[in-house]
Amino acid sequence: MLTPLVFLTGCIFGQSSEVKRAEKILHNFECKNVETSQLATSSINSYYQQSLAVSKEKATSYVESYKNGEELFDMPLDEVLKQQYQLYKSACDSLGGVSAQQ
Repeated sequence: MLTPLVFLTGCIFGQSSEVKRAEKILHNFECKNVETSQLATSSINSYYQQSLAVSKEKATSYVESYKNGEELFDMPLDEVLKQQYQLYKSACDSLGGVSAQQ
């Protein structure tokens, strides 16, 4: 009876630190020096702007899901967020912005 309790407690604490690492990464989802009103209207700029929004939205959603006890992936949450951040950073760079350094 004690073994399952220890295992469950370990999972909860492991998940908690995983969420904290992911939240730290989530704070980097910021694209600076991009003035959307000054961007030329083009399909590629629209694509990158949408990519910024979707990447951040997904990352935020993943963190909230983990906080609610849902494990969505077979890999650590912070690794999933790092992948989303790379997409976000690429879109930010393509729009001429500056993203937070990791």
